[in-house]
Amino acid sequence: MTTINASPETSMTPDRIRSADRQSPGSRKASVARVSRQGRIRGGNPLPTAIAPARRDILGLDICDLGWADALAFAGERATMPFGQSIIVFANADSANRMMRDPDYRAALSRQTVLPEDRGIDLAARLLHGQRFRARLAGTDFVPALLTYIAKPMRIALVGGHAATLKKAAEALSRHAPWHSVLPIADDAFDRGQSDAIMERVGAVNADILLVSMDSPAQEKWIDRHVGPGHARLVLGVERLFETLSGEARHASPRRFGLGWLSLPAWSASRRRDTGTVGPLFLYHVLRYKFSGTKAESKRPEMAKAGSL
Repeated sequence: MTTINASPETSMTPDRIRSADRQSPGSRKASVARVSRQGRIRGGNPLPTAIAPARRDILGLDICDLGWADALAFAGERATMPFGQSIIVFANADSANRMMRDPDYRAALSRQTVLPEDRGIDLAARLLHGQRFRARLAGTDFVPALLTYIAKPMRIALVGGHAATLKKAAEALSRHAPWHSVLPIADDAFDRGQSDAIMERVGAVNADILLVSMDSPAQEKWIDRHVGPGHARLVLGVERLFETLSGEARHASPRRFGLGWLSLPAWSASRRRDTGTVGPLFLYHVLRYKFSGTKAESKRPEMAKAGSL
């Protein structure tokens, strides 16, 4: 498992981390990781507070349009606020397809802050709005970068995954960002009737950040139904996060797809989505939405209010 050794003596400048947004996807991820580990912030964020994410309508769902720099600043600000709660989840082509047939799932997503994760969502933005998102923010890359970015020691609660996987993921995060306290709360095998009891345990440990990793759409629905004020300032739902952190993320067959990225370490497993193909069903939904005349106007930039997401 690759670890990142962050030094609290180094400092970050806005230009250094903003420059990652202008690079190719591969170079951008390397730059963000390097800047995050070398430039943790002491006593504040490198960017102005009150980041106001622009939002784009993708199949009737507002998805935030942020570069890596602003996305880390936005989430870091939410995690360190003294009040309120923000929930961040990640959209990809598969979740968009589910949303089109599951109104409960769509409703849950509409109450959460959604970031673009894969090439499919990026392509949809180009087809619907004429330009791609500023960055593809894969959740399994974003969470480690965020924990490196936040210098203030945080209490991080984990819910989801198999028991052994949860333990390994907690150990990996502790090695990755040792100034944080990582607290495994419950694996995914718990009786859903005990969800409120699980969340009482999250509240009892006074968690600042809650990481939830379950299968979608159950993950987003569970967060929407059971996570509330008092259960961490920042909540992130990332499918297969713990499997990726523990090195257990399964790879597709290279012979079947002929993709060179299959030799990458498990820590970068999210790159598989970044290079995958976009399915015909998703393209059908996007094109139908584009030409149906129901596409909403692009939303003006607005502040995502803590406690209202």
